[in-house]
Amino acid sequence: MTGTDSPVLRVAGRPVARYVVRPELPARLSPRPYLHPVTTLAGTAVTESAPADHPHHLGVGVAVPDVEGHNFWGGRTYVRDQGPTELDNHGTQRHTAFPLRDPDGFVEELRWAAAGAELFRERRTVAATGLTDRAWALDLTFSLTNVTAGALSIGSPATNGRPGAAYGGFFWRARKEATAPDVFTAGRAGERQVHGTAADWLALVGSTWSLVFAGATGRTRRDPWFVRTEEYPGVGSSLAHDARLTVGPGDTLVRRIVTVVADGRLDEQGAAALVRKAVSP
Repeated sequence: MTGTDSPVLRVAGRPVARYVVRPELPARLSPRPYLHPVTTLAGTAVTESAPADHPHHLGVGVAVPDVEGHNFWGGRTYVRDQGPTELDNHGTQRHTAFPLRDPDGFVEELRWAAAGAELFRERRTVAATGLTDRAWALDLTFSLTNVTAGALSIGSPATNGRPGAAYGGFFWRARKEATAPDVFTAGRAGERQVHGTAADWLALVGSTWSLVFAGATGRTRRDPWFVRTEEYPGVGSSLAHDARLTVGPGDTLVRRIVTVVADGRLDEQGAAALVRKAVSP
């Protein structure tokens, strides 16, 4: 990994992801560090950042639309009985340190702040690991510690009245192509079948690439998946699916997602095999 503001992750010497530490972004996009571009081993980009359809979608990262009413997702805020609304309520995730940096990953410390106050302190661990000559894995863990004197409540548009929009947590904005990607889990296929369901892993398959997302802890696997393919290609976790999630003062919320990044189009058997290889027991 090289550079100060754009560390590069490598697998067997090949660059596979760039981490933007201090992006210069307007406040309404909820500035935060993110990974982009992320590529396959053959060099195919599998992320997008600030696309025209959703300029607040920033590659791969952690984003939450509602922390005590503060928007750490970017863009408009969903207000009950009113709909998506432009509000001056955006927060920022500020990089503070890299306790560890290696060519294949790093440990980062961040502060989540809004309205002049720090809400969460985060430790983020990101690692790139080779799996085969056509696939590698991105392992991302985020730990959010409530540093306020009171409880912090995490919500989503779904908990605020918009059905089917329980996004918030880990999020991957994938490459948009002329044809929508396929999406499937073990035994289910299609956006309508997999969106909002909990599954050990979920695959998003494009024209020449595949992404397989897996919860790597029991608690992470209980979070339902947020999935879009037709409107745009994106996959994320749902921290607040059907109810708000409360983090008490001094408590820490931890989630770990491992994503297989592969050249070619994986089927269910191939996706499952790579997940077994990527996720440590």
